[in-house]
Order: sequence, then C-alpha cells, then structure tokens
Amino acid sequence: MQSIQLKTRLTILILILVTFTGFAQSTDTTRLSLVFAGDIMGHDEQITGAWDVATNSYNYEPTFRYVKPYVEKADIAIANLEVTLAGKPYKGYPQFSSPDALAFAARDAGFDIFLQANNHALDRGKAGFARTLTMLDSLQIIHTGAFANSGDRSKNYPLVIEKNNIRIALLNYTYSTNGIVIQPPFIINRIDTALIRRDLGKARLANPDFIIVCMHWGDEYQRFENQAQRKLASFILKHGADAIIGSHPHVVQPVKLYPDVADTTRKKIVVYSQGNFVSNQRAQYKDGGIMVELNLMKTNGTTQVNDFSYMPTWVFRDDLSGKSTFFIVPVAYYENNTLRFGFKDHDRYKISLFAKDTREHLKNVKESEFFEGTRDEE
Repeated sequence: MQSIQLKTRLTILILILVTFTGFAQSTDTTRLSLVFAGDIMGHDEQITGAWDVATNSYNYEPTFRYVKPYVEKADIAIANLEVTLAGKPYKGYPQFSSPDALAFAARDAGFDIFLQANNHALDRGKAGFARTLTMLDSLQIIHTGAFANSGDRSKNYPLVIEKNNIRIALLNYTYSTNGIVIQPPFIINRIDTALIRRDLGKARLANPDFIIVCMHWGDEYQRFENQAQRKLASFILKHGADAIIGSHPHVVQPVKLYPDVADTTRKKIVVYSQGNFVSNQRAQYKDGGIMVELNLMKTNGTTQVNDFSYMPTWVFRDDLSGKSTFFIVPVAYYENNTLRFGFKDHDRYKISLFAKDTREHLKNVKESEFFEGTRDEE
C-alpha cells in the first residue's frame, strides 16, 4: 500500500515538473517572421499607368493590392527599391525616377525596410540621391545601403533591428552604380570583401541573433548564379552571415543551403536572386519573381531558422482601361481564384508558364502555403 502511495506521489511530482518545464520553455521561446521581396522597378509604363485622373495624382495601390495580406502579416518586410525618388521629370529606364507615391504605396502595403545599394541608386545624380533619402525619412521608411555621410553610416550601419526579443543585423551592398561616381559626402555600399569583412565584424559586436546580407550582384537575365557569386557567398558566410538574399539579375536564381562550419546541425541560406517584384519586363522568366520568408525561433538564447519558404508572384499588366495598370499577383492566390482575374488566354498561359518554370527551378525549396485554399466569392 505504501509503495502504491509513493508511486502516486512520484507521478504527481513528475507531472508538476513536466508542466512547469513546458511552461518555462514556452515563455522563453520567441519567433520572428521576415519577408523579402525582389526588385521594385519603375518603368515608363508603370508611371503612366499609375496616374489617376479622378484624383489628379499618382496611385500605386493596385500594384500591391494582392500581396498586401502576405506582407502585412510579416513582423518585418524588406524590399529592394531599384528606383530613385528624385522628383520630376519622372522617368523609367535607363535613369529611374518614380513618383513618391510608389514608396508610399509599398509602405502602406506593409513594407518596413527598403534596400538602396543597387546599380540605379545614383540614376539622378547627387540631388536625386539626396532627395530619395529625404523622402524615405519623411515617409518613416527605414532604409539601408545608402547614407547621407560617413557619420550617418557609422551610426546606423549595419542596420540592427530588434523585435519579439530577436535582434537582426542587416547589411546591403551593390556591385555597381552604372558608372556614376558617388559625390561626397554621400555613400553607397559597394561590394568590397575587405569592407564587408569589417562590417560583419562590427555587426557581431552588436550581439545579433541573426545576420542577413543583401547582395545586388550577378549577371542580368541569367537563371543560374555565376562563379563570382558563389565565391562571394562562401566568403560572406565564412565571416559570420547566417543568410544571403540576392537581387539584380531580374530573374529567379537558385536557393541553396550551405553547412554552418561552426554548427553542423544548422544550414545557412543563400537566395541568389529573387527576380522582379514589379516591373514592365514581360519576357519569359523576367515577368515575375519570388518573395522569401524566413521564420526565426529563439529558444533559451539560441536562434535558428524554424521554417523557410518562397512565394512565386507574377506581374499582371491590365491594358483594358486605356492605360496599363500593374498588379503583383501571388501565383497560389490566382490558382484559387482564376475567375476573379478574368485573364485572357495569353495571360493565363504566361502566369502558368511562370509558375511551372519557377517551381521546377526551386523544386528543392518549400513553397509558401499562405494562400493555399484561399478562395474569394466568384
């Protein structure tokens, strides 16, 4: 009888300990979701199409309408702003200056951070560069990769953001500024291994839980990364980065996992190119891109990637209203709501081809289930 009572007490004690331990672990676990988007371009047709006669102003809300729910639900959303906000005259390629309304709409859709280290950052020279920085600050959009002066860079770079008790360090570099020389005191981060190594060292001093380096690199329109990208990725990972997110080629390039030398149980992620988020490039492979989601989990001081996925998005150009209106369309959302869009045969073929190409190209990567089963009234 006593042994039975003792066993019962031990069982109760074990249950109490398990319950308490489970509670302690759950309160010491936090999560952070990050969403990355590729190149936000601003071609002539996009500028013309954004003009709203009724309000006598530019309106880019339709562009981000269908991706907004996905962007908004992220804790932090980041995109590559590959235009300047240099003011009039507004122009697309080759020297971009988009209406401020483009940045406003992206912010309204949920984007928190713009990357500025890209080859079009100096398209409108010193004055255009300065105005872009001023406008982003006025819109209260965090930005990195470009700076007003050395003091600004020293104080604010690497960009360190803390949310949900998880601290992220974000770095950003470009291979070129299309031959335009930056004028002092302004600074744009160029790809330089010595500079990147120093910056990664400075980032580590901020005690981040996760370091992400965003690279504007590679060969335009090439669907596979080149040797220089692979070599540079290896260097960046070796010196402390946990993930690399790439842009510039305007097409989707592979996503690869590399072993963490310091911890063989972990993998480091390299997205070589996300492709176009929005543009007027209509040829195969160039008419869309991928959004990438990293879900981080921090438990007892250790942070790791808990989940990783991509979402293919295709750019629909609606020419039915007498002008071109651009919509970024999540492929999965379209597939569940084909009647809503009323695509013509040509558009149905194009988005289906893009979906097929992208899924085959990234068959080793999980596709986001965010829009899975999402069906509107039709």
